[in-house]
Amino acid sequence: MHSEPWKPERIDDDALLDLVQRQTFRYFWDYAHPNCGLARDRGNPNRTAGNDLISIGGTGFGVMAIIVAAERGWIERREAVERLAAMLGFLDTAEQYNGVFPHYIDGNTGREISLWSDNAGADVVETAYLVQGLLCARQYFKDGDPSERALAAKIDALWRAVNWQAHVENDNIMLWHWLPTKEHQAFQRIEGWNECLITYVLAAMSPTYPVDARPYHEGWARGNVFRNGRTYYGIDLPLGPDLGGPLFFAHYSFLGLDPNGLRDRYADYWQQNHAQTMVNYSYCVANPNGFAGYGPKCWGLTASDGDKGYRAFAPDQDEGVIAPTAALSSLPYTPAHSLAALRHFYFDLGPRIWGSFGFADAFNETVGWVAEDNLAINQGPIIAMIENYRSGLLWRLFMSCPEVKPGLEVLGFTAEPLVA
Repeated sequence: MHSEPWKPERIDDDALLDLVQRQTFRYFWDYAHPNCGLARDRGNPNRTAGNDLISIGGTGFGVMAIIVAAERGWIERREAVERLAAMLGFLDTAEQYNGVFPHYIDGNTGREISLWSDNAGADVVETAYLVQGLLCARQYFKDGDPSERALAAKIDALWRAVNWQAHVENDNIMLWHWLPTKEHQAFQRIEGWNECLITYVLAAMSPTYPVDARPYHEGWARGNVFRNGRTYYGIDLPLGPDLGGPLFFAHYSFLGLDPNGLRDRYADYWQQNHAQTMVNYSYCVANPNGFAGYGPKCWGLTASDGDKGYRAFAPDQDEGVIAPTAALSSLPYTPAHSLAALRHFYFDLGPRIWGSFGFADAFNETVGWVAEDNLAINQGPIIAMIENYRSGLLWRLFMSCPEVKPGLEVLGFTAEPLVA
């Protein structure tokens, strides 16, 4: 796909959204691993040789990006089907445990790459992000031509092979990792509130290895930072850590799972995500540490690269690093504030932060730093959440899965708008 250089001419919001989505999509289309088509974990146009580290979760986000590209006509449906079929073929031979993939694999061999000992073996959260994207693709292509229906069948087989039950400990909590040669450890417990809600939802939805409600209520919802109930900047925050945490909490699980009208005994999830985003925005506007650039048009703290390394930046861990994905992926929750940030990032900061794959992953105006690499897990939500703001496409697709309603009911959710 053609890369669009930065241009100073003003365009309207819709054209700008289209430009940002399309340029960001190049990361998943043109920069995908040449052997398997899966998403590289990170990189830039000048770093291709030997960049074989594949992100399983980032690949799930990339699947959603391919759907958006096909729907908007940036690529042909045939091209989307061919790419996705090749990706599924590679995943079918890649290393996995009980149908659950590692966090990272090698794009040439499919073997696990473990970057640190605490992140080895099957990673059920990253696999959940992959499955969330693939189920959207299944729904998008299931009634198409023979090649599209065959793709949907391959996706269904992968989905049915995931053994969520293998990640349940003592019947009352799910574990992040499963290792055939090592005991589970406490740091692997999937406790809320964070980015992992989709894992429990998919586990409850599974037609083959379903997990009942007990781990959700006794495990996920028992976490020390699950309930909040405090007020920040005049905003009531139902769930999560002090000041809400990094904004990817409001994005990763909700690229397909629609928070509109989604409620259980603990929260209204639209209100939760809106509140967290507004706390993050309000903190950046208040700017208690006096970092350069912060304000109503320049906000958004989330996990990203920083001038001192990768961090999960948040209001209580702020080093002056703004990541465009934070504000842009929050567009459904805070459209006015997110569009103001979008215009600022492009028209004012574009000469410094616009590149071949859209905006830089992050920047720090206080020290004059701009990230060199883009990250799959930050690129994908930009495309997906902008699309959900514009058309609701991915929310409609995921919520149309026949497994969703009974799965949500098992956990005690109601979902009014899109689950019939």
